[in-house]
Amino acid sequence: MVPEHGWHCGHYFYRFRRDQLDGPLDNRQRQAFTNALTPAEAVRPSRLAMYWISGHECDFGVMVMDEDPAKVDGIHQALMAPPLGKALEPAWSFVSLSEISEYVPSVEQYRERLIREGAGKDSPELRAKVNAYEKRLPMMNRNRLYPEFPDWPAACFYPMNKSRVPGANWFSEPFSLRNQMMAEHAQSGIAFAGKVSQLISVGVGLDDWEWMVTLWSRNPQFLKDIVYKMRFDEASAKYAEFGPFYVGYRATPEQILKHCRMG
Repeated sequence: MVPEHGWHCGHYFYRFRRDQLDGPLDNRQRQAFTNALTPAEAVRPSRLAMYWISGHECDFGVMVMDEDPAKVDGIHQALMAPPLGKALEPAWSFVSLSEISEYVPSVEQYRERLIREGAGKDSPELRAKVNAYEKRLPMMNRNRLYPEFPDWPAACFYPMNKSRVPGANWFSEPFSLRNQMMAEHAQSGIAFAGKVSQLISVGVGLDDWEWMVTLWSRNPQFLKDIVYKMRFDEASAKYAEFGPFYVGYRATPEQILKHCRMG
């Protein structure tokens, strides 16, 4: 069940069943909550982060990644097991895999793009940019497949599809046009380097939506700014369909319980 490339990824969102509770979680439930989100090393997934969620849709969210899908889903099962499960209600989830997009240019494609944009074929500037890209491409691709979760305070999670409606069917457009639009989209994101970190995981064949977007940010304003800016790119404005948005703030299990008045 280990993917040839990349990791399994799970996004899980929950609300506390306050209508079924007389007050905060009892001692056993609080301990079960902490244990579920700080699992023993033998069953601990490679990546695990949790967030309290702003808004009424849910109370907290958990993002998990590992090569073993049982470790990923194990976090969800631990939360839903007695004695804690009766105090929680799943609000939403998304199952996906990390991937390297087909629109990530190879070194030669990157060189050709620079030439189309006006770089001289034999110029030192072109060689320097291509050499730099060749050196950083393996690391960038590894980060796409096996990402670290930035320890930044704010995060945004949402699923998306590419449109199939008449006149805006992404999948009937030639690859060259799709590639050009995604290059424009990537340039918009580069403007937020150091402010926002992004992971796109694929849910095609695994869940109801085609992709899951995770944005980590140093400040929630940057989340607003990057989504607003990128929606004007043609790949988004004409071809993108968006699902529910969840905005969260990095927290420990104890901080989640305290924030939600469940501790």
